[in-house]
Amino acid sequence: MKILLLGANGQVGWELQRALAPLGDVTAFDRTIVDLADPDALCKAVRAVAPQVIANAAAYTAVDLAETEPELADAVNAQAPAVLAGLARDFDAWLLHYSTDYVFDGSGQRPWREDDQTAPLNRYGRSKLAGEIAIRSSGCRHLILRTSWVHSARGGNFIRSMLRLGAERQLLKVVDDQIGAPTGAELIADVSAHLLRSLQQRPDAGGTFHLAAAGETSWRGYACHVIELARTFGAELIVGEIAGISTADYPVAARRPLNSRLDCSRLQDTFGLAMPPWQVGVARVLREILNA
Repeated sequence: MKILLLGANGQVGWELQRALAPLGDVTAFDRTIVDLADPDALCKAVRAVAPQVIANAAAYTAVDLAETEPELADAVNAQAPAVLAGLARDFDAWLLHYSTDYVFDGSGQRPWREDDQTAPLNRYGRSKLAGEIAIRSSGCRHLILRTSWVHSARGGNFIRSMLRLGAERQLLKVVDDQIGAPTGAELIADVSAHLLRSLQQRPDAGGTFHLAAAGETSWRGYACHVIELARTFGAELIVGEIAGISTADYPVAARRPLNSRLDCSRLQDTFGLAMPPWQVGVARVLREILNA
């Protein structure tokens, strides 16, 4: 199987290089080689590889900056997936694409299902939803995986931020009214590889699925767990209190959904997978960061 991986140096893309390798010949490009904002370069790269699978792990993820850079967010998150979908259709290839809980408005407390009404609160979410719609309407064979609160030992993320701030400050203030499931890039990559393997025997099983670790927590609960576990691994941290604040007390440019819970039962029922608790992925990342 010939696989083209885009966004190879991102959190998910980096793990996909490992997870997809057993499936076949992986050609991995990062943004320095193929910029998704350049449709001509994108077309040239896909046609040169002529893949059977296009794995798009590249995205514009600067949620707040997207409010002032909507054209760039749309180019990467909406227009590029549309181009990739057309190319996938032309090559009769699978398009593996990643989306987000930000396509929902975050209301209520029930975990979001794949067929729930979408209503993004910010430009980032709207750009990601536009990319989904373009893929589904293209007629290409596709697998769209919506996930949330992604972390890894690589790149910038919440775990690294908490470790840095916990070593610098005695008091941390963290939002406690947004609820979701921290999800490891390793888990996302491993599940992706499993699904692609399954689709070779079950080509009718594609579509849109939610993929997140099991359980739920607030950002404050997430922070408390990270700090407590990091200390057991020997991290030298000075933080003594992690105070909860509301979303309203933490002003940012882009509105965030309060409810980021994702119902993964469709993924589990279709492919026979059970998601591990979110704490498992956090422990793995902390061990890697701290060499514990």
